[in-house]
Amino acid sequence: MNKLNTKAFIDETLKSVKLAVLATEHDGQPHTSLVAITPIEDCRRLVFATYRNTLKYQNLKDNPKVAVFINGMGNKESEVVLTAVGKAEDVRFSEKNKYLNAHRKRHPELDDFLNSSDCALICITIKLYQVVRGINDIIWWSIDESE
Repeated sequence: MNKLNTKAFIDETLKSVKLAVLATEHDGQPHTSLVAITPIEDCRRLVFATYRNTLKYQNLKDNPKVAVFINGMGNKESEVVLTAVGKAEDVRFSEKNKYLNAHRKRHPELDDFLNSSDCALICITIKLYQVVRGINDIIWWSIDESE
């Protein structure tokens, strides 16, 4: 699979999948959480929301390195599984409205949650994706390759 096809698989999967599994870590102990994701900036960033009083949020504060597992296997157009690797941080104030509006549009069912005073909007800046289309069809694709 060439770089353009790889990027097309990533884009198509991110457009079709709304939930993913976030992996965080604290003191060597992995922790996973189901999160509603919104791709931003041409697959370079993923946005999700969480309450600040969660283990997930505390783990992100202690160690912002994360992995996100995105299962696209149920999509007939894109039989693929992705792992996105990157760094998570609270959305900057200057970008908050843009990212919040995008996340709210993609997940209108989360409106009350997103309006909560304890809700934090998190942005993951992706460094690379692992694209898996089969047991022997695995590619690592760096965001830098798209430039």
